[in-house]
Amino acid sequence: MENKVLGTPLAAATSDKHRPSVFSDHVMDVLEHVEYRLCDGAEDLEAIYRLRYNSYLHAGMVKPMASRMVKDSFDDLPNSYRFGVFFDGVLVSTIRLHYASARYPVSPSTDVFGDVLARRLAAGETFVDPSRFAADLEWSSSLRVLPYITLRLAVVACSHFKPTYCLTAIKEEHSAFYHRIFRSEQAVPPRNYPGLTVPVHLYQSKCSENMQATLDRFPFFNSTTFEQRMLFQCPNRGELAPLTILPTAKYFEAA
Repeated sequence: MENKVLGTPLAAATSDKHRPSVFSDHVMDVLEHVEYRLCDGAEDLEAIYRLRYNSYLHAGMVKPMASRMVKDSFDDLPNSYRFGVFFDGVLVSTIRLHYASARYPVSPSTDVFGDVLARRLAAGETFVDPSRFAADLEWSSSLRVLPYITLRLAVVACSHFKPTYCLTAIKEEHSAFYHRIFRSEQAVPPRNYPGLTVPVHLYQSKCSENMQATLDRFPFFNSTTFEQRMLFQCPNRGELAPLTILPTAKYFEAA
């Protein structure tokens, strides 16, 4: 836990006009230790479901359960992508992403806020819908940039799928972070969310207006088309899915 890449606080991202580049360089250093894993096997899935439970129980978002795992019906949808984030080989966080479109319109947000989002899907809008973000309790206090390296997967998904909006169903206290980093704005007032004990607000960021600004300000969110395909494109028949995928933001930095 003494690795020098751990210590930069989240406040460094916005503390003064010189810090964004210093902060981005720091996150780039952290990404050298990071691997992403698309979790489909039983062992990997059990690990991320237990990580969700431990994180949410500590935050008071779920009640104690005998299974000690958090899983729901959205996990197994054909447009669902469940990821583990590994730092030096250790699972430190997890996030789930859905790409909601006319072909596969169901996701957590399109279900909870369906009266608003269904007609937008019918009109041709598409959404990347991140959910089930959870972090290891010890690592979240020592690896302070963990939210950035985890949510990077949502940005990579937006680069790949090119949705109309990136949605975020969040607790109210997290709204300032998403507004600052992704320019997200509230779309729907808070509602109850399946499996959680607290209401969530639906925030959205219009990708055509905000995506490039986010990539310019935080270069570590950049990704190559190769990384995007490895994370989100199903392998051809007879091909094996990659076990882990390495972040590729450094190739943009070098260019």
